[in-house]
Amino acid sequence: MKNLILFTLAVFFSLSVNAQEKSLFNGKDLTGWTVYGTEKWYVEDGLLICESGPDKQYGYLATNEHYKDFVLTLEFKQEANGNSGVFIRSTVDGTKVSGWQVEVAPPGHDTGGVYESYGRGWLIKPDPEKDKALKMGEWNQMKIRLEGDTLTSWLNGTEMVTITDEKIGEGEGSVALQIHDGGGIKVKWRNIKLLHAPQ
Repeated sequence: MKNLILFTLAVFFSLSVNAQEKSLFNGKDLTGWTVYGTEKWYVEDGLLICESGPDKQYGYLATNEHYKDFVLTLEFKQEANGNSGVFIRSTVDGTKVSGWQVEVAPPGHDTGGVYESYGRGWLIKPDPEKDKALKMGEWNQMKIRLEGDTLTSWLNGTEMVTITDEKIGEGEGSVALQIHDGGGIKVKWRNIKLLHAPQ
C-alpha cells in the first residue's frame, strides 16, 4: 500500500512538473490568435470582446498554436444574446469550423454541452437542472479538460458533462472562440489560461 501511494505521488509530481501553464490572452491585443470571418474581435480595458458585425454571420478567433491534451480555464460574461462557444482541437476554413464546441449560451441553451459542428451535432447536453450554474450577465468560469478521448467541462465549479469519444481523441487543432450567427451577440472574455503537457 505504501509503495502504491509513493508511486501515485511520483506520477502526480511528474505530471505537475512537466505540464506547462500559459496565458493565451495577453490583455493588450490579439497576439497569438487569428480572426476568421467579419465579426468583431477587439480588446478593451484588458478584456477580449466578441461582438456581432453587420454581416451577422459566424465568426471565430482561433489560437495559432495547436493543443492536444490540456486543462483550459477562462472567464466569460454574456451581454445581450450570449450565444458563443469554445472550440477544441479545431480547424477553421473561412468560417467553416471542424471540431468540437463546448457551448456558451443564454440560460436554457445547454452551456457546457458538447456540439460537433458540420458533423454529428449534439454529442452530449448537461442535465437541465445544472443550467442554474450559469450566471447570465455576470462573470462565469469555465474549465475544459481534454485527455485522450475524454472531455470534461465545468461551469462555476459544477461538472456539466463528461464524454469519451474516439473521434474527439483523433482530433487535432486549435482552441477557438465563436460568435454565433444571427446578430445581437456580445461576450466578454478574460483570464484565458491553458495547462498542457508538452507534445
